[in-house]
Amino acid sequence: MTLSGATIWGIILALAAGTFLLRFSFLGLMGDRPLPGWARRLLKFTPVAVFPAIVAPLVVYPEATGGAPDPARAAAAVVALALAVTLRSVLAALAGGAATLYLMLWLTG
Repeated sequence: MTLSGATIWGIILALAAGTFLLRFSFLGLMGDRPLPGWARRLLKFTPVAVFPAIVAPLVVYPEATGGAPDPARAAAAVVALALAVTLRSVLAALAGGAATLYLMLWLTG
């Protein structure tokens, strides 16, 4: 399927307008007013919901292996999760997971 230049630019402009309107609805219309308490409480959970959504596909279906299960990435995810739960430290979880990943990749060749 080949799209013309005008079609591609139309899609880009439509996406830009949609993104602008979505952000403006929060920043432009509510920027000078405080958020309600229920909205502030819900926004606290955003990082907790987004981070696993980003990481899970990289562990379950890693692109580096063509989608095949990879014990190195699974072990790194388990170690990172264990460190995060026990130490309650994001930096410790990231460092431990990265160290485990590189160690397992080195051991498995």
